[in-house]
Amino acid sequence: MKNNIHPKDYRFVVFKDMSNGYTFLTKSTAKSKETIEWEDGKEYPLIKLEISNTSHPYFTGKMKLV
Repeated sequence: MKNNIHPKDYRFVVFKDMSNGYTFLTKSTAKSKETIEWEDGKEYPLIKLEISNTSHPYFTGKMKLV
């Protein structure tokens, strides 16, 4: 395995599915100018998603016209 190829600036980020409002907190290196207050009362960077596993037809088993 190559050394020093992975980013070192991981931090907690909130991802939000804009089609259904589902949010989840995970570590990421994604950059964001927006923030959101999470359930623990702390503020985290916010990344908005158009689709996630909670709204994608493959995972939900429901067809959706786009």
